[in-house]
Amino acid sequence: MFKAFLRDESGASAAEYALILALVGAGIALAAGFLGTEVQTALSGAGGEIETANTNNGW
Repeated sequence: MFKAFLRDESGASAAEYALILALVGAGIALAAGFLGTEVQTALSGAGGEIETANTNNGW
């Protein structure tokens, strides 16, 4: 089956485009989830530093 798929030189079908779209969408979702966590961690750290600076300056 896989060899036949590799030998097939006809154009891509809608099912193949759907598979590619699903893989790309899954990759984007994973990247967005990872980046969202990283951004949240960075902003929390920055907020903590600002709070510490304000506390140390008597604010």
